[in-house]
Amino acid sequence: MPSILSPNRIRSESKKYHRICLVQAFFDFCSQGHLSQAVNSLQLLARKGIRLDSRSLSSLLRSCGVLESLQHTKWVHLFLKLTGLKHQKSFLYNHLLYAYFHCGSFNEARRLFDRMHVKNVFTWNAMLSGYAKVGMVKEANSLFDKMPERDIVSWNTMLIGFAQNAMLVQAIKFYTHLRQSSVGYNQFTFAGMLIACVKMEDVVLISQGHGQVLVSGFLSNLVLGSSIVDGYAKCGWIGHAHALFDEMQFRDVMSWTTLVSGYAKLGDLSSAHRLFDLMPEKNAISWTALIAGYAEHGMGSKALELFAVMMKKGYKPDQFTYSSSLCACGSVTSVKLGKQIHAHMIRTLFTPNVVVLSTLLDMYSKCGDLGSSKLVFHVTTRKQDIVLWNTMISALSHHGLGEEAIQLFEEMLRVGLKPNEITFVVVLTACSHSGLVDEGIQIFESIKTHGFIPNLEHYSCLIDLLGRAGQFNEVMDWLHRMPQEPDWQVWNALLGACKIQGNIELGKKAAEKLLEIKPQSPIAYMALSNIYAKLGQWSNVERVRKLMNERLVKKVPGVSWIEVEDKVYSFSMEDRFHPLKEEIYEILELLADQIELDAHIRDE
Repeated sequence: MPSILSPNRIRSESKKYHRICLVQAFFDFCSQGHLSQAVNSLQLLARKGIRLDSRSLSSLLRSCGVLESLQHTKWVHLFLKLTGLKHQKSFLYNHLLYAYFHCGSFNEARRLFDRMHVKNVFTWNAMLSGYAKVGMVKEANSLFDKMPERDIVSWNTMLIGFAQNAMLVQAIKFYTHLRQSSVGYNQFTFAGMLIACVKMEDVVLISQGHGQVLVSGFLSNLVLGSSIVDGYAKCGWIGHAHALFDEMQFRDVMSWTTLVSGYAKLGDLSSAHRLFDLMPEKNAISWTALIAGYAEHGMGSKALELFAVMMKKGYKPDQFTYSSSLCACGSVTSVKLGKQIHAHMIRTLFTPNVVVLSTLLDMYSKCGDLGSSKLVFHVTTRKQDIVLWNTMISALSHHGLGEEAIQLFEEMLRVGLKPNEITFVVVLTACSHSGLVDEGIQIFESIKTHGFIPNLEHYSCLIDLLGRAGQFNEVMDWLHRMPQEPDWQVWNALLGACKIQGNIELGKKAAEKLLEIKPQSPIAYMALSNIYAKLGQWSNVERVRKLMNERLVKKVPGVSWIEVEDKVYSFSMEDRFHPLKEEIYEILELLADQIELDAHIRDE
């Protein structure tokens, strides 16, 4: 006969099954990413007397940190106290420290750390890592000095923290101390050192780092190899970068992208594009590297062609992609394509960062649609960033709206935003373009009251302001009052003002000074040649042109764009490379004949 369970046994088995279901539900919530339900279930588990193991709770804390949920982190912390885990071993509280730091609550993390009775090296490392990630490197360094025991993780955390937070000299010094100690090193040590070297763009340090990585046997590490390639490329040693790339046993999409970006930034776009075509795998970052290269080197139409192909192939643009593409639209003044890109951002619910928003403002302004620039500026919720205000003031300046630019500057001050040095450059430029001399001088003299010392760029704006107004006596007065020798920007500003006002003698002096400082600048040669021509000094004209040829200085030809059926075409003087060149020049000849005929009819 089958055994009959007693009522007590049935209740016991039922409770046991119920407890198992509750725990399983908790694990299901965690695995499926339902953080709120997982945290809320802790209360029910506690009422039922169910105690979760430390690994389950640490997994929950990791989820709280990844999702940056401070509220849920605090609930878990409270649960640990209420369930008698107040004196839990440091393992679980180390995870709690990480969660607080990931949520940006470093004060809570520090309070927890100070109250902990048991601290091991992992606890100290958790605090170091947390401080470094939020940019509190000085606090991390102070804690590092107090550590009773340090391991290689402690040293690497500080080294990477220095490097990632732009404390580059300290990072190199710290690396030197580490190598002199008996702690040892690993691939993360070299990663931190290379981050600092690459950011410093010091090719000597990069080559020394390359040698140390090679001798230590870590050169086969993909991340380290790619970092050295990136460093050489950024320093202009593209040959060394390519040679190391060719030696790499393994290459991923980022190592390929690093080299493509290196060629693109140097302006060798044919090599960059050829390498891009050879890539076995591409991603949005590699597409963006090539698009940015074309956009930065005045080939906006090509950049936009690539952007269109990228979109057709299904790659998702990122902040840099949109920024580069909008910059390209501004360079070729294609407001239609710019609006299409803007519409795509809205349609896909893309959240632009400040750089993209600023580029969007600038694009509309350069395309002549100042109304759209103003609309974007007024509807954005990111007005706490000074970059946006600077861009909008600059847009007003380019459209000759100096008084409106000053009003926006004053509004910025009223809402409590602190200007930076660039703010004064764009406001002074606005005054210069609108002839607001008194207002410009007043703003220049207010720079010190905002905690800045006027630099040479500010002085060049002031010289431009006074020179455009024909106040050359004041210009000479300010030139003598400058705290340091005028640089090429100052002389270039004066040269431009002299050309506008027809001040040939002073313009000659400015051009000669500019030629001394920037012997490869075609602007100075052309200006000086024109001035000598106006004075009838043809031997000097010939001398300047000969000097230009000897120094291999070439004037960059002007380029014009036209948009036809959503395609942008670029033209330069005597351009013979366009596929429709025959038809274009035929039409131009017809137009010239028609103009000549019209003029003949009028004369009759």
